[in-house]
Amino acid sequence: MRAFEEAVCHVCGERLFQSALAGPGLDQAVGAPSEELRCPDCAHGEQAFSRAVAYGSFEGKLRELIHVLKYEHMRPVAVVLGRRLAGAVCDALPECAAHSPLVIPVPLHKSKERQRGFNQAELIARALVKYLPATGWELNTSVLRRCRQTASQTGLTRLQRRLNVRGAFEVRLPEAIIQRDILLVDDVFTTGTTVSECARVLRSSGAAQVWVATVARALKPEANFTLREEPAGESETAHAERTAKV
Repeated sequence: MRAFEEAVCHVCGERLFQSALAGPGLDQAVGAPSEELRCPDCAHGEQAFSRAVAYGSFEGKLRELIHVLKYEHMRPVAVVLGRRLAGAVCDALPECAAHSPLVIPVPLHKSKERQRGFNQAELIARALVKYLPATGWELNTSVLRRCRQTASQTGLTRLQRRLNVRGAFEVRLPEAIIQRDILLVDDVFTTGTTVSECARVLRSSGAAQVWVATVARALKPEANFTLREEPAGESETAHAERTAKV
């Protein structure tokens, strides 16, 4: 289980394949600062969140651990995942700590949470806050609520996913997020529609900006990258069980 090593989009975290870009500008792109690299989606449209980071790709051992947590209910795994995610946040979002953000896990619908017995995003967020070296991180599980149960996103197109989650979240305590910076936490970033909807709702309720941190990122088989154009002049499971007992 390894963290990302390849170049990723500075905004959404999608993997970027330099070999996919051909023609003039390739040399400049390869040597460009990472904050100028954008995937095609982020290059041509503004996201509701400022930036999304993930620890690693949703495959192999990392995927197995997330499934063990969610479907086999091995809660100690959340400790390992939260610790790994804390490292990714420190490495990729150094500016985030300076803002003392409110840490908010993506909520499950109350019926889904009753069925599972817990919200995996909340367990990961609690471990994340514990392992972050800086002080001032505040976890809040009451601000954001999933007010409508949604169908599974599996097999849906990007547009269908957006429609599926539209209106599914609400901010219960807007006074708690006025002009606050938010770190939104979830287990997996697939197409980003869920975290984008959460970020949109939080910002429309007064949040200053929203960063997204997920344990895993489901990557496209191949992705291109685009240089940002500036305006003119400008055994982990076993370890988890042992860690939880310490």
